Amino acid sequence: MKCLTPENFAIKFGRYGGLFVPETLVQPLTDLSAAYERLKGSDQFKSELESLRKNFAGRPTPLYFARNLSRKLDCKVYLKREDLVHGGAHKLNNTLGQALVAKNMGKTRLIAETGAGQHGVATAIVGANLGFETQVYMGEVDIERQKMNVYRMELMGAEVIPVRSGSRTLKDAINEAMRDWAASFDHTHYLLGTAAGAHPFPSMVRDFQSVIGIEARRQIQEAEGRLPDSIVACVGGGSNAMGIFAPFLKDEVRLLAVEAGGRGPGKNDKTADSGASLGYGTDGVLHGALTKILQDPYGQILESYSVAAGLDYPGVGPELAFLAETGRVQPKIADDHTAMQGFRALSRLEGIIPALESAHAVGYALQEPEALGDLVIINISGRGDKDLTTVMEYENL
Repeated sequence: MKCLTPENFAIKFGRYGGLFVPETLVQPLTDLSAAYERLKGSDQFKSELESLRKNFAGRPTPLYFARNLSRKLDCKVYLKREDLVHGGAHKLNNTLGQALVAKNMGKTRLIAETGAGQHGVATAIVGANLGFETQVYMGEVDIERQKMNVYRMELMGAEVIPVRSGSRTLKDAINEAMRDWAASFDHTHYLLGTAAGAHPFPSMVRDFQSVIGIEARRQIQEAEGRLPDSIVACVGGGSNAMGIFAPFLKDEVRLLAVEAGGRGPGKNDKTADSGASLGYGTDGVLHGALTKILQDPYGQILESYSVAAGLDYPGVGPELAFLAETGRVQPKIADDHTAMQGFRALSRLEGIIPALESAHAVGYALQEPEALGDLVIINISGRGDKDLTTVMEYENL
């Protein structure tokens, strides 16, 4: 295992980030970093990406004034509607950008990992649209609870590869995808779905997702003539949160990162097992970066848990770990029950069925309205069609 210093290669966020990877992955990461640095300043690349965002993905997404939720919380609540992006989630913002980078690098195959299935769907979408062979690694547990998204991926020509190792969830899917990439990087691009992992992924994913915050910043100023008091986003690895937070980092806006509290104390007589790496994690290396992770005293990765498959991850992106440590981002926790309350409330109050991931942010707002201020933006990172079976099963427990 090797870590290159920031001076040599890897951007770090305070002490977090870096490049802790096997030698076999140093070359593809070096190549990817160089290609991205070259392309992100290219007018042709930016023009092609903007065209796809507008004409294919359906951007910009609305910033919707949620009048009924506002009355309930006694403040002005706006929803950034990433659930309206083609495919049903914010994930396409990143897959479009990375797939264009891969195309410019001459790659012919995409591989990806997925938990909730939305990143897998977004990868299948760009694979079909841009002509890539596409394979998606997905844990058996997630395949079972996200059958509809598995079918959507296969419908668009992607092969879904079941992962049977470990906890059979997102962490293990990333492990398998990294093994594949180490052996196939000459023609394959690993399209990582979140703002985590080794450099350049945290920075690259944040940049492609920052279109969310850039739009929201302009839209809230047009609607209210000022910036919000707070922004609320759910956090697993951190792509939707960093996407909306990044353009506001220098402003006096509270950035509230809501992690999965899992079953919560007392649920089924179990203690809280969760996906709350910012809240409960300690420093460690996971998937190529030093960050906050859930681990035992001996450094063994703990199995995370959330009713939302996309938050079921025992780590978090290194930039979020840094921002939480410095106090710029405030970590919050919502357990399964709170998320279900958010899911039902937004459905009934606004006619918007959110993804269970986003429902954690809504649920937190319902429980802690005093933390929001007078004007808040909640990032609705995806739609909830994929989660209806999970919700029905939960309510029958």
